[in-house]
Amino acid sequence: MASSELPHPRAEELQVGPILLALADENRRRVVAELAARPDEERLCASFELPVGKSSRTHHWRVLREAGLVYQRDAGNRLYMRLRKEDLDRRFPGLIQAVIAADRNPR
Repeated sequence: MASSELPHPRAEELQVGPILLALADENRRRVVAELAARPDEERLCASFELPVGKSSRTHHWRVLREAGLVYQRDAGNRLYMRLRKEDLDRRFPGLIQAVIAADRNPR
C-alpha cells in the first residue's frame, strides 16, 4: 500500500489568521489538544471521537491541514495526522499551549 503526503503549507508560510480560524471550532481544538498531548505521535484520523458525520470530519481534517496545524499522510484507505509542533512553536511560540489552556479553563 503506497503512502503519500498531502499538500501542506511550508513552515515559513504559516499565518496566525488561518490558524486562529481553524482553532475557532471546538471539534478542531479538541483534535489539536489530543495531538498536543502526544506531539511526537502520528495518529489515525478515524481514532478521534467527534460528534459529526464523515463529511464533516473530512472538512475538519482539511481545515487543520491547510491552516498548517497538522501534517497528514494518506496510506491507502487510512489517513494519519500529527501536530506540527516544532513548526508552530518556532513561528508562534506558546500559541497552541495558550489555546489549549484557555479551553481547559474557560471564564
